[in-house]
Amino acid sequence: MIRRIVPLLLALGVFAAFVGTLLFLYDKSQAKPAAFDTVKPVVMDIVKKTVAPGAIVPRREVAIKPRVSGVLEKLYVNPGDTVKAQQLLGKIQIIPNIVALNNAESAIRSAQIGLDNAQSQMQRYQQLFDQKLMNETEFNQFKLGFELKRQELETAQSNRELVKEGASKRTGKVSNVVIATASGTVLDVPVKEGSSVIEANNFNEGTTICSIADMTDMIFQGRVDESEVGKLSEGMPVSISVGALGEQRLEGKLEYIAPKGKEKEGTIEFEVKAAVGLKQGVLVRANYSANADIILDTRHQVMAIEESLVQFDKGKSYVEVETTPQTFTRREVKLGLSDGINVEVLSGLDAQSRVKKPLLEAPADSKTKKP
Repeated sequence: MIRRIVPLLLALGVFAAFVGTLLFLYDKSQAKPAAFDTVKPVVMDIVKKTVAPGAIVPRREVAIKPRVSGVLEKLYVNPGDTVKAQQLLGKIQIIPNIVALNNAESAIRSAQIGLDNAQSQMQRYQQLFDQKLMNETEFNQFKLGFELKRQELETAQSNRELVKEGASKRTGKVSNVVIATASGTVLDVPVKEGSSVIEANNFNEGTTICSIADMTDMIFQGRVDESEVGKLSEGMPVSISVGALGEQRLEGKLEYIAPKGKEKEGTIEFEVKAAVGLKQGVLVRANYSANADIILDTRHQVMAIEESLVQFDKGKSYVEVETTPQTFTRREVKLGLSDGINVEVLSGLDAQSRVKKPLLEAPADSKTKKP
């Protein structure tokens, strides 16, 4: 009896374990109904904008260049200094051009010969006039010619002084000094004392001694893609974030949109400029990198939902609204302004509506009802 019962019990145990394993595996293979999260519409501001990368720069920046070539003998300013118009910035030691100096000396010799000849003639004309052998009109003409010859000599001598030394004692003219042509802050001094400098002419743009700008009048200078430029118009508000200022934002107004685009890395971009309103106590330096949010449109305190909750079918937009716990039905909604993340809801929802949030994978046994 025992020999029969023991094998039977063992067989029943093995069978029960096998059946239990099958039931466990089957239960594990069945997907459990997913519980959907829901959200309510919120009241918020919707701001539609386009972003333009760029920098904060002075509206007017002046490059100061010398009027003569030579060696920078003395420099009186440093970057960051505040200067006024006509202030002395530097002095140049003239290195005379041999050809120009030779021409100037030749002009002096020619003028001296002409003056000596006119002076000898003038003495004869003076005697004739004193003897009343020449009328006053003729005498005055010869006298005028003599004065012109003397003036030619003085001019030639002044030119030689200017060529040789950069200054003329006779006329008071000085060309070897560098003068500020505008008031403002010195942004950069790219040369040092002892450096050779070249005057600006038709063949050379000249050496920049320093650059000056009014740091109280700044603009944002940036660029936008051609797909966005058609949405812009002058006068649009601009909110500017500057990395160096942290959370501080500057406000401005768009004042220029380039009529012609420029190609950059295979795309066409258009330059834009915006006036920047500076804040008291906030130091803004030239060429700070910045991003400008150009405000295209704004809705204040409107009902909105996340744009990812909206679905589309045959050109109509709808969301799934919870009617009973975990039971949803479609509801058509009319949408307004979108900022790319949230969208304004004009109709179809109220403040108490609970909108289904989509899962990464749709559940197999959803209880969604279709109209």
